Amino acid sequence: MVWTKTAVVPELRPAPAPAVTAPAPDAGPAIWTRNFRLYFTARSSGLLSDAMLPVAVAAGLIGAGHPLGSVGYAMAFLMAPFAGLVLIGGVLADRFTARRLMIAADLLNLTTRVLMAWLFFTGVDRLWQLYALLAVAGTAAAMFQPGAASTVPLTARDVQGANGVLRTSEALTALLGPAVAGLLAGAAATGWVMVVAACAYALSACCLLALRLGPAPAPPPGDSLWRNLVEGWHEFRARTWMWGVIVIWLFFSALCYGPLLPVAAGLLVPAHGSTAYGLLNAVFGAGTVLGGLLGIRVRPRHPLRGGALAMLAFPLYPLGIVLGLPVPLLAVCFLVTGAGVTFWGVMWATSVQTQVPAEVLNRIHAYEVAGSVCMAPVGAALAGPAAEAFGPKAVLAAGAAVALLVVAALLLVRPIRNLRRVADR
Repeated sequence: MVWTKTAVVPELRPAPAPAVTAPAPDAGPAIWTRNFRLYFTARSSGLLSDAMLPVAVAAGLIGAGHPLGSVGYAMAFLMAPFAGLVLIGGVLADRFTARRLMIAADLLNLTTRVLMAWLFFTGVDRLWQLYALLAVAGTAAAMFQPGAASTVPLTARDVQGANGVLRTSEALTALLGPAVAGLLAGAAATGWVMVVAACAYALSACCLLALRLGPAPAPPPGDSLWRNLVEGWHEFRARTWMWGVIVIWLFFSALCYGPLLPVAAGLLVPAHGSTAYGLLNAVFGAGTVLGGLLGIRVRPRHPLRGGALAMLAFPLYPLGIVLGLPVPLLAVCFLVTGAGVTFWGVMWATSVQTQVPAEVLNRIHAYEVAGSVCMAPVGAALAGPAAEAFGPKAVLAAGAAVALLVVAALLLVRPIRNLRRVADR
């Protein structure tokens, strides 16, 4: 980051354990506490609404006679503010508490969905109005996301189990959301999808409002936004296991994950048809559900080591396509890959939430989210030129090789390999 050379905050050493406000060891269930039930409902509602948005916008624009390029612009206006503002969201979550910022983000999302419903009901005559609302929705997502991590250890004593439950819910909503959006958009109008999404955000805000979390750590009063950002960077940089994973993930996103989806679609749809491609993605989603369930039960002593070993499943996805496997065998590859990726995600989220002090967790989570997603669009953009230059199967084979190198790198870096699991409180 450009400000590291001019930082005025002294180097901070990572604390041995996070100072979080959490239930006492005898305070009821390890996962399904009252607070976690509320948070689970809020998060699931928001994820369902998020999953419906791309399909609803695409169907609404195309149904209104707008060109296909308008869909791409719409998604860019949605994603760009998230990537650019998530770091600011981490600072604001620390300054105003994650709960308050998430409620504000839900209310902002509710407002955008109501206005988008009105646009689609009356006809999207001016695309800039929709683009502006999508940019506001992306900003709301950037404000919500940092607090999504720090809230988990405040609502459940079993942080890994809670993350497994949330990842399972995320996988299910990713499957259900597009289906619901497509059904409503096809049977009625896209505006009704936005009405349903607005109601879901209202439910999420009400559940978050009902949370009782106790006092949350905050930066010292009077600190500037810039100083908070720099302090978060120093905390992030002080943990070799964390920035090491993010550096490795930059290569994974740019060279493997980013190009995979467009290149895979370009090969699978002509070979097997769009229906088979949709079914394979549904099987991948089922695999992510399986990975979330495994994340609840399997508790390796070294979580990142266990997660890295699960990532050995990832090359099955591109290699199955390169080898021209029939659809049933491809489905097995997709299922195993989805399970491995999600198990890694549970191990990673749990490590971040249990190893980082609560007073800087929102900012550190913002840094790791920004680092994790920033190169995926670059990889997706380069997928087309690379496939034309070297052939699509060569791109997928290279991605499989990169995935194996990523696992090797995760296992070779000692702080990543040897990071120990924090015992449940």
